[in-house]
Amino acid sequence: MWAELLPVGRSSASGGYRRYAWTGADADCRAWFRQQAEARGLAYEVDRNGNQWAWLGDPAEGDAVVTGSHLDSVPDGGAFDGPLGVVSAFAALDELRGRGARLTRPLGIVNFGDEEGARFGLACVGSRLTAGALTVEQAHRLTDGDGITLPQAMEAAGYDPDAIGPDPERLGRIGAFVELHVEQGRALDLSGDRIGIASAIWPHGRWRFDFRGEANHAGTTRLADRRDPMLSYAETVLAARREAELAGAVATFGKIGVEPNGVNAIPSLVRGWLDSRAADQATLDTVVTGIEKAAREYAAAHGVDLGVERESFTPVVEFDHALRDELARILGTDTELRVPVLGTGAGHDAGILSGRVPTAMLFVRNHTGVSHSPAEYAAEDDCVAGVSALADVLEGLACT
Repeated sequence: MWAELLPVGRSSASGGYRRYAWTGADADCRAWFRQQAEARGLAYEVDRNGNQWAWLGDPAEGDAVVTGSHLDSVPDGGAFDGPLGVVSAFAALDELRGRGARLTRPLGIVNFGDEEGARFGLACVGSRLTAGALTVEQAHRLTDGDGITLPQAMEAAGYDPDAIGPDPERLGRIGAFVELHVEQGRALDLSGDRIGIASAIWPHGRWRFDFRGEANHAGTTRLADRRDPMLSYAETVLAARREAELAGAVATFGKIGVEPNGVNAIPSLVRGWLDSRAADQATLDTVVTGIEKAAREYAAAHGVDLGVERESFTPVVEFDHALRDELARILGTDTELRVPVLGTGAGHDAGILSGRVPTAMLFVRNHTGVSHSPAEYAAEDDCVAGVSALADVLEGLACT
């Protein structure tokens, strides 16, 4: 399965992946998922929000155990973020069948659409819509860098954008959702453990900073006469690093847009996107407030106007304690596998669903800690350990 999926959406130039929502690469990933489902005799369906489901047993019976993740990527992302959870889900089902396990609850595998938000700027669109955390009106206003709206992209891919929206009936079928994911950090590598259980997802959000100055000639405009928004932006990037470091949080300006974007032109607009995350809400508020305060001071000093807009936000997610403890109990029966509980600064579909259904996460060791990069990597023996652990969890939950 891994070998079949590996070339899909891969850039020959960077070696990274460009599997953006409602593109050709996304369609190829979806075709792969359907093929895997049908090859195993699973009932396959696509919900109103474009999420793919594969079922063993009748989900209408309710109290289903569901696992899976996503197949899309960030720009030039790695192979493991998302796909490892989907591949491992199918592999865990194969393992259960090999064991002769008899399921007493329906078992589902899911591929959530547009988790990374690489095209439309909002993460977890598929799960947000399903959980009612994103309204239809908000979704219809999402636009990519080429001015194509989400409804236009969905329609071009053969889906009905007018059908999207909350899906409480589908969520009502789910008794537990367990997402396996490559760790996006080095906690397991440093502790020497192959597998971990998530405790919580840090609160996090994305903010857009619009620095508006005055376009002018780079060669003839005196420094004293300039209203250069690039200066304010650059100083704000450094301020973000300082604020995050002081608070023990993280803050990143990772995306930028410049107008008119000419080598010999002073910009009229520099638009930068801030991603910030912290262990608790108060710390996150302190960091973002500090960054915005510094940005406004820099903008005023350079005669630049500043607009700040929060584009997305996810509060702290505490995973279901009872389900988390049950995972620890199930995996604790393997005396050779120590399973630590750890928090994460990365957002996931499991975090979005946590307010509607009991959710939990398993992490697979990442020796480098690198993620959202072509260098993202997990060793095969650790991935196999992840499949085995997921199979144990599914058997413990769905065969009781």
